[in-house]
Amino acid sequence: MHNYLDFEKPVADLDSQIIELKKIGDAEGRIDVSEDIQRLETRSADALADLYRKLTPWQKTQVARHPDRPHCVDYLSTLVTDFTPLAGDRYFAEDHAIIAGFGRFKGQPVAVIGQEKGSDTQTRLKHNFGMARPEGYRKAVRIMEMAERFALPVVTLVDTAGAYPGIGAEERGQAEAIARSTQVCLGLTVPLVSLIIGEGGSGGAIAIAAANRVLMMEHAIYSVISPEAGASILWRDSSRAKDVAQAMKITAQDLKGFGIIDEIVSEPLGGAHRGRERAIETAGERIEAALAELSPLSGDELKRQRREKFLAIGRDLKV
Repeated sequence: MHNYLDFEKPVADLDSQIIELKKIGDAEGRIDVSEDIQRLETRSADALADLYRKLTPWQKTQVARHPDRPHCVDYLSTLVTDFTPLAGDRYFAEDHAIIAGFGRFKGQPVAVIGQEKGSDTQTRLKHNFGMARPEGYRKAVRIMEMAERFALPVVTLVDTAGAYPGIGAEERGQAEAIARSTQVCLGLTVPLVSLIIGEGGSGGAIAIAAANRVLMMEHAIYSVISPEAGASILWRDSSRAKDVAQAMKITAQDLKGFGIIDEIVSEPLGGAHRGRERAIETAGERIEAALAELSPLSGDELKRQRREKFLAIGRDLKV
């Protein structure tokens, strides 16, 4: 059984009927319910396809936050071999919200930096729900500078609601750490490819996503502020988050049109959580293609292209 979202209730009801029929068939033995099961499975698949064909921005937000959606560690374990994580920022402490290190992607040595939310209560607390503190971004800077020194491409996996807003984080220079990480991204002379796998929240995302190629999973979101926080600021009512999600244009399809991202990576029907292996494999193929396009470019060209890409965002928009 899947963890069904609220808007998936029609599919959940059909799947429940399928499970009940299978139980009856197994219990009775002599009753052939295969035709009924096949008919309901077809209806369920059609209902799912119909729902995901016309998802609203708020529904995409729910899909992007689905608890069973593949996280950074899932992409790492599937796509990167010989991964060696490095800990600490050499200033203050280790931050578990950001996983960073070196490994081999499709046989090619790379640096990998990713935000990990955790998949259960214990790991979510350990990784602080993917919300990095300043030391996490300083660790990312350290890894990127090492990649620069050894001429290794950098791949980043973005999945955060935003940087951690706690008092301690602010005291230790959260804004400076995010700005410094963004600056280092823009100044790299090696290829940098970023993939938004779930939520891309505010400066906490852009700090590791100022890349030559920004890819985005089909049902991921990327925004300057979370819909709930935006609703609280505008109307002092977080329940209006769906209105903000609609207005902010946070979906991959909208952002591709604005030129903020470069490519949308398709997901299996029903979201990446319904076909985790296929979703990760497809993402790996698109990352590989992006690196292949960038690898022939010189360091100066990579830096120039990256800076011009971000300076051009919004230039042709009519307000």
